[in-house]
Amino acid sequence: MPLRDIDDLERLKKINAALVSRVERSMDQQGNAFSLFQTAISLENRVRNRTEELHATLRRLEQSNIDLSAAKESAELANLSKTRFLAAASHDVLQPLNAAHLSVSALAEVQASDEGRKLVRQVERSLETMEDLLRTLLDISKLDAGVVQPEIGDVSLEALFSSLRSDFLPEAAKKGLSLKFRPVNVAVRSDRTLLRRILQNILSNALRYTRSGGVLVGTRHRGDTIRIDVADTGCGIPEDQREAVFEEFHRGTSTLADAGLAGGLGLGLAIVRRMAAALGHPVTFSSKVGRGTIFHIDVPVGMAAAEPAMAAADMERPRGYGLFGTKVLLVENDTDVLSAMTSLLERWQCLVRAATSTDDALDLLGDTAWVPDIIIADQHLDGGDLGTSTIAEVRDYLGRTVPALIVTADGSEPVAKAARAAGIELMRKPLKPAQLRALLAHLLA
Repeated sequence: MPLRDIDDLERLKKINAALVSRVERSMDQQGNAFSLFQTAISLENRVRNRTEELHATLRRLEQSNIDLSAAKESAELANLSKTRFLAAASHDVLQPLNAAHLSVSALAEVQASDEGRKLVRQVERSLETMEDLLRTLLDISKLDAGVVQPEIGDVSLEALFSSLRSDFLPEAAKKGLSLKFRPVNVAVRSDRTLLRRILQNILSNALRYTRSGGVLVGTRHRGDTIRIDVADTGCGIPEDQREAVFEEFHRGTSTLADAGLAGGLGLGLAIVRRMAAALGHPVTFSSKVGRGTIFHIDVPVGMAAAEPAMAAADMERPRGYGLFGTKVLLVENDTDVLSAMTSLLERWQCLVRAATSTDDALDLLGDTAWVPDIIIADQHLDGGDLGTSTIAEVRDYLGRTVPALIVTADGSEPVAKAARAAGIELMRKPLKPAQLRALLAHLLA
């Protein structure tokens, strides 16, 4: 209906109100749409900003990871370099130390006075302390660098205990202490050398820090684990030093002073913790000041039956020291060590021929009337020769397997494996003359 045909005023007002209302609703809808549009743009900007911030954070995190990886690699290389340096340095230091040991031992045999023998013994103790410190620092360096790879196998605890008993009984007797090992017929899964070193360090500490009473070593079966206990009646460890005792060069001086005892180097338990960690053997202890300490080492049960241990008396009894007239082919390129070793062997009435390389050694065998009874060789010789190779060539030349011994300052596992594979005995420098003499007698028996 056309607007001009409407003559009802009220009706016209209603139509006007409806039109105004429709316009207002339309404007509100447009306003809401515009508002939503603005909101969408704002959210999009915020999402874009947050995304950029996240990307920047991820880039920084990635760079941090790269930097951390580079720092870790650098630290590992530095650690390995330190280990290689210490190994090389220790080899160079052990050579003159070995010569000093041999010379002092020869000097001891010609001392007629008590004062002379006393001075010789003081020098020997100083050399032994230097050797222990050097070897322990090298062991710690190797363990920290992760280059020690345990060789896990079945280890007879009774055989291990017999060996430790033989080593520590003289020390315990000298201090008037008892040392007892409870019999045990069981094998455990471990690295024999590392496990022995752990027990050796704990026993050494136990005897050092005990004034009266003694030390008892026993075992307890706990499911699939054997717990080895080393109990002493020593001065004990205060509560505030329970963690500190595993730190390098910690010696518990106040406790020792109160007990009137002298400490060692403070490295024994630091080595214990590192070796135990490498083996996965938890080490704990309980202690009471003035009453003693019990160390616990948890080791997995072995898979094979334990082998019967050699009787202690058999282990301690050398098979004779008759070295008189023994022909020794000595191959050593360090002149000081060569001179000291020759002097020592000649004092034992051995007939020594010395060489510095494989060619020298073979030249000495040109005299068919002289055939060595035993070969003693350093591993690293002149011209890049190796002692194991020299021994092999001498044996081939002679056509027989002459008893042989590698004496070296190289403590690496490849050298030990090469010696074992060739059936050659191995001793580490610096040598203890009494042990050398006993081993020579055993090889010649």
